[in-house]
Amino acid sequence: MHATTATGPVRRRGRSRTVRLLLLTAGAVVFLFPFAYMVIGSLQPEPSSDPSAIVPDPSALTFANYAAINERVPLLRALANSGVFTGGVLLCTVVFGLMAGYALAQMHFRGRGAVFGTVLLVQLVPFHLLMIPLYVLIVRGYGLADTHLGMILPFAINSTAVFVFRQFFLQLPRELFEAARIDGASELKIMLRIAVPLCRPALLTTVLLTFIGPWNEFLWPFLVTKDPDMQPLAVALANYISNVAGRAANPYGAILAGACVLAGPAVALFLAFQRRFLSTDIGSGVKG
Repeated sequence: MHATTATGPVRRRGRSRTVRLLLLTAGAVVFLFPFAYMVIGSLQPEPSSDPSAIVPDPSALTFANYAAINERVPLLRALANSGVFTGGVLLCTVVFGLMAGYALAQMHFRGRGAVFGTVLLVQLVPFHLLMIPLYVLIVRGYGLADTHLGMILPFAINSTAVFVFRQFFLQLPRELFEAARIDGASELKIMLRIAVPLCRPALLTTVLLTFIGPWNEFLWPFLVTKDPDMQPLAVALANYISNVAGRAANPYGAILAGACVLAGPAVALFLAFQRRFLSTDIGSGVKG
């Protein structure tokens, strides 16, 4: 009697888990289908609208579309330009975001609330609204056309990163910082020795969120760079798609190959750090 009664909830929980697993599997298939279509389409020698092409013959796949792109676009140079552009933006975002976030969270000064309110207000201003004055300032005023610095400057300070770091630093125990101040440590040393080692989750989250923006950015580098040797990958691939891909043997395959090249580093970065940026070691700093 009791065993029969106990097995009822167990069976219901088992059915509930099975339903959730099926729903999650269906959602994953729907989410991953465009990526699978993109990768498989980039490896097909000829365009095909047949639904069976999603499961192609492995012997029929080819890298000819990637070779065609590499012949028309200097992929290594474009990747290097994208790496310099994205790396510069990430470095500036992390450095300025850390300092501003720490100051707004742990330091007390007059006007701190107004500064934080201004940071939130900046997020409401679309970047495209500032593009014309930025272009006049950076290209005509500073003469930074066709330079990496000209591409990086408008994205050097990210208000979202400042907000993320501030909210994370507010959650840290104040006893850690007060004890360091009592020992005579400066605010810079406290930030570098205490705050930075504990903010790895916020740091990785900021890197992941910031990386996608400059890596996929097209409009601003397109306006600033006219020299093909200075253009990042997104601009180089857009020029290839608009000018050359239509004359390729498989235009759609060439476009999908370019999309794979552009999406590859972002996907790899997320897969590499998806577990680590969720963990935190805050609790270890307040023991003893």
